[in-house]
Parts: sequence; structure tokens; C-alpha cells
Amino acid sequence: MAEKRFWLVKSEPSVWSWDDQVAAGAKGTVWDGVRNHTAKLNLMAMKTGDRAFFYHSNEGKEIVGIAEIVRAAYPDPKARPGEPWVVVDIKAVKPLKRPVTLAQVKATEALKDMALVTSFRLSVQPVTAAEWETVCAMGGL
Repeated sequence: MAEKRFWLVKSEPSVWSWDDQVAAGAKGTVWDGVRNHTAKLNLMAMKTGDRAFFYHSNEGKEIVGIAEIVRAAYPDPKARPGEPWVVVDIKAVKPLKRPVTLAQVKATEALKDMALVTSFRLSVQPVTAAEWETVCAMGGL
């Protein structure tokens, strides 16, 4: 079995918040709206069972929870014919006990190379195992 990988997905809370994700229940929901080729490639690399940090962008700027990929990439049903966009399905797993802010991430030496710092605008990002452990510890998990 392939090793579990880690990710970070971003959403503006006024559009889709952690509370919305939790309310979607165990079935989860489609993660759509990605219109960036690098982010699309990250979606395509996600496998069922992978974990992702749920990040509130623009408003809050903090990692608030952990989600799980429950369905690997498939064609985005909202894409126009011939467009290359994909989606995955994710479900909420658990909130962080303490949200981890962007400012905290930037101030942590062990996270200086994290995509959240170096590729801030990217909506779907890879997270290394070491970064995952560091953020989880910062978040009280």
C-alpha cells in the first residue's frame, strides 16, 4: 500500500468554512473550484485516505482542522467540455484544538519552507510529514 501523503486545502470561510465541511458529515463533499494547473496536479496526486489541513484563507488565515480524502481525483462536473479540471471528495476528521495562524507558521523555523509560506497563493498544497507533525503539535494534537 502506498504511503499516506499530506496536503493543505484552502477555502474562504464566507464561501465554505470548516463548520460547513463538518456539517457535510461522514460522506464528505466535493472539493471543487480549483482553476490553477499546479493545484490541479496536486489534486490529481491525492489518494483516498490521504489527510489534508483545512485552512481558512483571507478571513482568519489559519489552519483549523484535518480532513481526509475520501475519493481520489475525477473530472470536475462543473468544468466545460474539454477543460482539464478535476475534483476530489473530502470529509472533516477533526478540528485542531488550537487553530494555527499563518503568522505562527511563518514564525516557526521548522516551517520556513512550507508551501503555505513559499507558495502562499496556491489553493491546494503538499505538506511534508515533518511539517504535518509540527503543525499538529502546534494545534494541540
